[in-house]
Amino acid sequence: MGKRLITQRRGRGTSTYRAPSHRYYGKISYRAYDDTERNSVVYGTIQDLIDCPGHMAPLAEIKYDTKEVVLISAPLNVRVGDIVASGASAPVQTGNVLPLKNIPEGTAIYNLECRPGDGGKLVRTAGVFARVVGKVENGIIVKLPSRKQKTFTGECRATIGIIAGDGRIEKPFLKAGKRMHAMRARNKLYPQTSGVAMNAVDHPFGSGRGRHAGKPKTPPRWAPAGRNVGLIRARRSGRKR
Repeated sequence: MGKRLITQRRGRGTSTYRAPSHRYYGKISYRAYDDTERNSVVYGTIQDLIDCPGHMAPLAEIKYDTKEVVLISAPLNVRVGDIVASGASAPVQTGNVLPLKNIPEGTAIYNLECRPGDGGKLVRTAGVFARVVGKVENGIIVKLPSRKQKTFTGECRATIGIIAGDGRIEKPFLKAGKRMHAMRARNKLYPQTSGVAMNAVDHPFGSGRGRHAGKPKTPPRWAPAGRNVGLIRARRSGRKR
């Protein structure tokens, strides 16, 4: 009888595969998209800049005049005590939150909403930004960091500026221990052994001479969980011609 695969052990949810979310500071989101934001503006103050182990970019804690406290990814060139605004009438300045229909073309933005009021789902990692490239009848065209252009509703909100933390990946880890702690902070298993390097008891691709699978990498359609590895439900197989 073989051993359980990493995917099976992860699905069980033991402490090895559980994110240390008790160390995370909070969830990134905008304040509620109410009538005040739709028609006017709400001002707030940056209370603190936080280094959260669960996020790549530093977080900014903002306290609005309505006594609400929210967390957003901190943009470049902001400091504690700066005044930021959120709403349709907010000025186009770094750190302010506006609907896309009120943002001029060519402006750098981040933390973009897919649907109005969802709190921001796209462009959230350190050092990245999107750009408003055009306005059409059915929405706003935004160029994402992947260079793909996508159309959004004009009511979707975004933050003006570029996310802080650029150059984070330029510093090498130097030691495997530092990389291990960085991966564990975000529930990433490290180091992870490939299947062809394991023994036959540990993985279907294990054992044999050389680092090769020794069998087709497309598993059978009704393969059990311990055999369901490789190119699962591949669209095509074989050599490209």
